[in-house]
Amino acid sequence: MINETHTVSVDDNQKIEIIGGSPLEGSVNISGAKNAVLKLMAAALLVNNKAIIRNVPRIRDVEIMIKVIKALGADAEWENESTLMIRNTTDLGYAAPDELVREMRASAQVMGPLLTKVGRVQLFQPGGDVIGHRPINLHLKGFQALGAELIEEHGYVYLKADKLRGTEIHLDFPSVGATENIMAAAIMAEGTTVIRNAAREPEIIEEQNFYNRLGAKIRGTGTDTIRIEGVTELNNKEIDYTVIPDRIEAGTFMIAGAITAGDVTV
Repeated sequence: MINETHTVSVDDNQKIEIIGGSPLEGSVNISGAKNAVLKLMAAALLVNNKAIIRNVPRIRDVEIMIKVIKALGADAEWENESTLMIRNTTDLGYAAPDELVREMRASAQVMGPLLTKVGRVQLFQPGGDVIGHRPINLHLKGFQALGAELIEEHGYVYLKADKLRGTEIHLDFPSVGATENIMAAAIMAEGTTVIRNAAREPEIIEEQNFYNRLGAKIRGTGTDTIRIEGVTELNNKEIDYTVIPDRIEAGTFMIAGAITAGDVTV
């Protein structure tokens, strides 16, 4: 048990001081992994039916992604405290709202699903005119390698793809976001796509599992080489998916219990 806390304002920033001295005891349920949830919400844009995503944390980033999905024309509603329902329309949009992209960079993860579903994307890119320094530079290079046409002007990224074709892509570094976006774009590309130097995070394994439930053919996540065999269509099944627990949150509680010589069940 923590003895007491003090909150001190320093230059309008809140600083929390914790005065401990006692072991932490008790049990805690770990919420769903934020880094998986946001990407699965974007991936749900490819579901032809309804997607039910469980163990979703009620956090600001999730609420922003809900706004992005709704702005694109899909429906996203809470079914209960931790279960989210996403249902697509036949007339899905292709432009992510500028203000939401500025607010949360993870909103760029809709690019891959939109390229596959709609065949085009419009996205505001802060600092997008600085070639090589864009946060999504590797994503764009991957899309171009698959055959997408890229236009950049006035801080916006425009992507168009009448037909994507599988290819071999070697990432300059193992970017999680680029790996995930390229996977999504390659799902229905003609032929086979190989991503080398791919990120290995467990959240990417989650996306493989989710997409394969839709009828995609992805293997190799968790290693540095991912293979995607393009399919001609995805199934019409309703998807019910439970998100893995957040490993960072779990580790935080485990460490806190250990360093206080406590008894914490995670």
